Amino acid sequence: MRFRIPLSSLAAFSVAAFLLHAAAADEIEDKFKQYDTNHDGVLSGDELNASPILRQLDLNGDGKVTLEEAREALTKLKQAGQGPKEKLREGGVGNGRIATELLFKRLDKNGDGKLTPDELPDKAWFDKLDLNHDGVVTLEEALKVVAESIAHRGSDRGLPQTTTFAEADMAPFKEQPQLLKTGERGVGRRVDDLTLKNLDGSNVKLAAPKSARATVVALFSSSCPISNKLGPELARIEKEYAAKNVSFFLVNIAPESKVAEVRKFLTGFGLTSPALNDPAQVFERSIGATTSTEVFVLDAARTLVYRGAINDQYGLGYSKNAPGKNYLRDALDAVLRDAAPPIAATSAPGCALDLPNTPQPAHTTLTYNHDVSRILQANCVGCHRADGIAPFPLDNYADVIEHAGMMKKQINRGAMPPWFAVKEPGQEHEWLNDRSLSDIDKTDLLAWLNSDRPKGNPADAPVPHHFSKGWMIGQPDVVYQIPQPIQIKAEGTMPYQTAVVETNLTEDRWVRGYEIQPTDRAVVHHVIVRVHSKGAGLKEAGDGRDGFFAAYVPGNSYRLLPEGFAKLLPAGSRISFQIHYTPNGHATQDQLKIGLLFAAQPPQYEVHVVGIAKPGINIPPGDANHVETKDTVIPTNMMFMSFMPHMHVRGKSFTYEVTTPDGKTETLLDVPHYDFNWQIQYQYAQPKFIPAGSKVRITAVYDNSANNPANPDPNKTVRWGEQTSNEMMIGYVEHFTPYTPNKVAQK
Repeated sequence: MRFRIPLSSLAAFSVAAFLLHAAAADEIEDKFKQYDTNHDGVLSGDELNASPILRQLDLNGDGKVTLEEAREALTKLKQAGQGPKEKLREGGVGNGRIATELLFKRLDKNGDGKLTPDELPDKAWFDKLDLNHDGVVTLEEALKVVAESIAHRGSDRGLPQTTTFAEADMAPFKEQPQLLKTGERGVGRRVDDLTLKNLDGSNVKLAAPKSARATVVALFSSSCPISNKLGPELARIEKEYAAKNVSFFLVNIAPESKVAEVRKFLTGFGLTSPALNDPAQVFERSIGATTSTEVFVLDAARTLVYRGAINDQYGLGYSKNAPGKNYLRDALDAVLRDAAPPIAATSAPGCALDLPNTPQPAHTTLTYNHDVSRILQANCVGCHRADGIAPFPLDNYADVIEHAGMMKKQINRGAMPPWFAVKEPGQEHEWLNDRSLSDIDKTDLLAWLNSDRPKGNPADAPVPHHFSKGWMIGQPDVVYQIPQPIQIKAEGTMPYQTAVVETNLTEDRWVRGYEIQPTDRAVVHHVIVRVHSKGAGLKEAGDGRDGFFAAYVPGNSYRLLPEGFAKLLPAGSRISFQIHYTPNGHATQDQLKIGLLFAAQPPQYEVHVVGIAKPGINIPPGDANHVETKDTVIPTNMMFMSFMPHMHVRGKSFTYEVTTPDGKTETLLDVPHYDFNWQIQYQYAQPKFIPAGSKVRITAVYDNSANNPANPDPNKTVRWGEQTSNEMMIGYVEHFTPYTPNKVAQK
C-alpha cells in the first residue's frame, strides 16, 4: 500500500496507520535496515538520499540517522496535526479524506463498501473502526474515526500508535546532490599518498607536483550515463584550472572495464590528465567513495577541502538545461583564494559503487551460471546487452560484477526493471507486458549480489539469446523515415522535436504491427506517433488530446496486435512524430523511422487510442502534492486494452478508476511512482469490458516544489503546455470496436 499525502499531515499518518497496520517495531527496523546499505547502524550520506523523508528524521542535524532517532522523529511527525479541528471532525474534503477513501478502496477486495476482519487483519484497528460493533467497517466509520483521531491528536480515542516508513516508499526515482555533514566525510583531514596503475599498467603516485595549488581526484565510469553527461564539463574544468596550477587525476571506478572503452571515454571528451585504474578499490575504500561521479579537492598540503558533486545539472532521473550550483568550480575558486569552499561536502548522484562491507561476504549456494544468468536473461538482457539500448550490458559475469553496486541500488528502490504499476488487492487481471521482478527472482538476485557471488559451473549456463540486428517485427511492408536528421546537442535539455512524413497512400490500409527505430537510440527518451487524415490540420502535430497511433520508449519499441485486430491508416494521411531527445554528453544526430506491417484484409476489430485530458490544470508554486482529477462518462459499451498515463517532469502519481452504473468502483491502473523517463503503455493480458454509463476518473498528483530536482521553476504557476517546462494530464486509453465496412468506427 502507498499513499501520496505529505508526511507533515497527521491525516496521512493516521490513514497510513489505519491501512498499513505496521504496528510492530520490527517492521520499522526492517525498513531501516533496507536503507542502511552499508550495515553500520546509521543512515548517512547517499543512504539519506534514497528518499525525501529520510532527512526529516535527522533530528539533531548531524547528517546521520540512528534507528532510535528515526523512531522518535516519526513519532513527532505523527503528532504534528494540521487544519482546524472542526473541519477534521466533520470529515472535511482535504487530503486526509481523499487518502482514506482511496486506501479504503484498496483494502476492500470484493468492492462491497465494507471491510471484514479478513480484509483488515489488524484486530486493534478493526475494533477501533467498527463503531457499531457489527463485525464490518464502513467507509463512513473509517472517516469518522480517522477525523476524530486527527482532531484529538490520536490520544483521546486510544488509537493504536503505529509508525511506518510508508512515505519513504513513495520516494520518486530522482536524486540530486544533497549537502552532507563535513566531519563525517573526512573533510579537513589529510589524504595520504597512494600508488595506483595507469591504463598501461605502470605504477603512478596519486600525488601532485609540489608547485600545485590544489589537486582534483575525479572518479568516472565509461559506462555510467551520468559520468558521460558530466564529461564535457569535467573536461572544461580540467583545461581551465590546469592553467591555474591545479593538478587532476581521473580514477576509473569499474575494475572490469576494458581499457579500450576507458580510452574512448577520455579521448571522446578531450580529457588529458592521468587516468588510473583501481581494481582493488584502494582509493575508493580509503576515502569512503560512494558513486562514479564523486570528485575530491585537496589543497597544497593534501587536506581534503571538498568532496561531492561536480554540479547539480544531472542526477538520477533528471537533467537541467544548465547547472544551478557549480560545486567543484566554487571549491577550486575558494582554494585558489586560500579560502574555505562555501560548500565542503555533497552527495554525488551517479552509479553506485560496489564496496563490500566485509572482507569475507556470506557464501551462497546460488551461482551465476545456474541461477543469476537466467534471472537476468528473463528480465534484463533484452535491453542490457551488447549493442542494446541500456547503458551497459548484463549478459556476462564480468559486466554483472562491474555493475553490481548500481544493480543493487536500482533493484532495491524499485527503479529497475522499469515497471511502476502496483497490483491492487483482489485484482484479477494480469498485465501483458509486466516487467517487474517476481518476489523470488528479486530475493535470489539480491541474495547473490550481497554474497561472495560464485560463478558456478559453466555447463549450467543457459543457452544465449540471439537478438535481431534488424527489425524485431520482421521485414516491414513499408518504412517511413523523417525527412532530415535532427541534430542533438551534447548537454542540457532539448524541447520536443516534430517531424511530418507523407504516407502517399492511395487507399486505406490496416496496420497490424509497427516498430519505431531511432538511428541513435542512446538519446531518444520517447516518441509519440500520430496519424492525420487527408486535409486535416496538424495543429503543431497535436498536443495529444486526440490519442496517438504508436509510441516508443526504450525497451518498448514495437507492437504486434492480436489476430483480427488492426489500426486504420487512411489514404492520403500524414504521420507526425513528436520526439523527446535527452543529450548524453556527445553531440549526435538521429533520423528516426517507423516500419509498418499491413493486414491482408480488413480486421474484425478496429483499435483506437483516446485521451482523457484536463487542459485546465493549474498547479500552484511550491506545491509538492497538487491533486487534479478528471471524470469522463463512457457513452457506449467499451473494451479497454491498455492505458498510458502522460505528465511531464512534475508528475508524481497517476491513477485510473472506473465506477460502473451499479455503483461499484474499481482501480484500473495505479502508478504511485510516475516517472517521466518511462512513458509506459500498460497492456491488459485480456481486454476489460466497461459498460455504457460508467464513469472513468483519472487522478494526477504533481510535485511543483523545490524538492523535485527535475522541476524547471518551483516558483511558477504551471499550466497546460506541450514542452516539459509546462505540464500535461492525459490518461490514454486503448480500446477496440467491431469493424463495420463503410462506416466510421466510433471513438
